[in-house]
Amino acid sequence: MAFAVHINLEHCTGCNNCVVACPVGALELHTVDPVTNEKIYLVKNGKSIVIDIKSELCAGCGVCVEACPHDVIRLVGPWGPRSAAKVQ
Repeated sequence: MAFAVHINLEHCTGCNNCVVACPVGALELHTVDPVTNEKIYLVKNGKSIVIDIKSELCAGCGVCVEACPHDVIRLVGPWGPRSAAKVQ
């Protein structure tokens, strides 16, 4: 069963905690300098942040949600959205 990871990029700092915590490697974070027009990027401190989410790999465990210090990740599955408060 596939799950979706929603990340509020306006508040994401690119700390990489979610990527490191994911046990199945469903998340990748890339910083690119300089910014190009080939993709949509979030620009923080002059560098662009790209988060690649492989929803087909997501196990729905919620580890990424718990690892995020800024509560910007929501896990969505058949039960509906799940935030850090609901994962525990």
